[in-house]
Amino acid sequence: MKFRLFLFFLIFLICGGLYATELDSINLNDYVDDIQKKESKKQEKKKKEKTQDSVRKGWTFGILPSISYDADRGFEGGVVADVYYFGDGSTYPQYLHSFYVEASYTTKHCGIFRLNYDSKYLIPKHWINIDVTYLPDAIKDFVGYNGYQSVYNYDWCNINSENYKSTAFYKHHRDMLRISGDLSGKIAENWHWIAGLGLQAFYAISANIDMLNRGKRPVKQIQHGIEGMYEKYVKWGIIGAEEIGSGWFPYIRGGVKYDSRNQIQNPSKGIYADVFLTYTAAFGAQKKFNNLVLNADFKHYVPIYKDYVAFAYRVSLQVLTAGNSPYYLNNILNSPFPQRVIYESLGGCNSLRGITRNRITADGFAFTNIEFRFKLCKFTIAKEHFYIGMNPFLDAGMVVLPKKLNEQEIRENIAQNDPTFDISTLDQYILFDNAQVYRPHLSAGVGLKIAMNENFVLSVDWAAPFDKRDNGSLANFYVNLNYMF
Repeated sequence: MKFRLFLFFLIFLICGGLYATELDSINLNDYVDDIQKKESKKQEKKKKEKTQDSVRKGWTFGILPSISYDADRGFEGGVVADVYYFGDGSTYPQYLHSFYVEASYTTKHCGIFRLNYDSKYLIPKHWINIDVTYLPDAIKDFVGYNGYQSVYNYDWCNINSENYKSTAFYKHHRDMLRISGDLSGKIAENWHWIAGLGLQAFYAISANIDMLNRGKRPVKQIQHGIEGMYEKYVKWGIIGAEEIGSGWFPYIRGGVKYDSRNQIQNPSKGIYADVFLTYTAAFGAQKKFNNLVLNADFKHYVPIYKDYVAFAYRVSLQVLTAGNSPYYLNNILNSPFPQRVIYESLGGCNSLRGITRNRITADGFAFTNIEFRFKLCKFTIAKEHFYIGMNPFLDAGMVVLPKKLNEQEIRENIAQNDPTFDISTLDQYILFDNAQVYRPHLSAGVGLKIAMNENFVLSVDWAAPFDKRDNGSLANFYVNLNYMF
């Protein structure tokens, strides 16, 4: 009897203990689960707050005095404003609307007066860009036609050289007004059509020596009466009378593009490619310059490490396919939806960095830009998101369709219109050697970028050419806005 009572009591204790243990286990699990859920909610809240904090909403303004330096244009002073509207932030870093305004002038009498509007949302499912730009330039570079076929002698424009002629020897005066509107719409996934209308007006004459000498000490002033490359080309009939003075050129363009970039400014991945034709009309004295130009552009952005390191390269082609083109139109790279004020071809900060502006002037040319892009650090100031970047680069370009130069005709024009010229020195200006025409022009350098909200980018680049015939100076610093491509 006692044994049964003891056994019953033992079973009761064991069952009770098991039940209590199970009960405690359930309560403990619930407690742990509750803690984990609270911690998870806390983490999700922090993550959401962090995500919301990293997204820019509403309006953001990048307004600053434009104090910069360009090896080709000199020191610049003025004001720049870049205004973006991000709405509720759902499209960030892609803005809903962008307004860019710049008014500046340089110590070398070059100006930029620009108003640009850009949006992918003003017209639903369409990208629109409207640009009005006026560019007075008292020292526009003119080296001649067809790259190395035109001789560039840096000592002739270097005041410290014993062979010095004039700092304006490879300069002339060229003002430009551009009014353009570009529109793009979707065809299929990543494929779009592009169309554009615009007007380009030019005023081209010899450099104004009196204006360039204004405010200079006598020892630094340019001597009058020395004919530069531009004046020689005019005298020798290479530049025709219809290319001197003013010219108005309305144009229309159309084509297709493929765009898989993850953002417009400094994408970390994706491809942009386009092919389009531009028909330019001409009237009056310039009516011979009706022409059709083909452009093809391929840009590839390859991610290496997240969005911190990327490899980017560009290959571009522009060819005159019909009609004739004045030299100053050949100096412009057709570019719909421009990110920079102007794309000149070829040479300078917008095409071949470190190489003299307009070093390659021809009816057809091709070039490439290759660079690694690094984001060195990111930080936030007053809800504005910044990063500092660096981009070592290599640029290369060449003539693919040269401007025709008739040696016999040029020699006859020299004999008739420039009889005091020593014909034996002609090879110091022009080399009638086709092998020189197709030689590539190369340069390399490094850039520093300071970006705000992924779109407003201050760019400082330094570059040097591989060949001194492209630029005898190593002081090739450029301060600009945005990445070149």
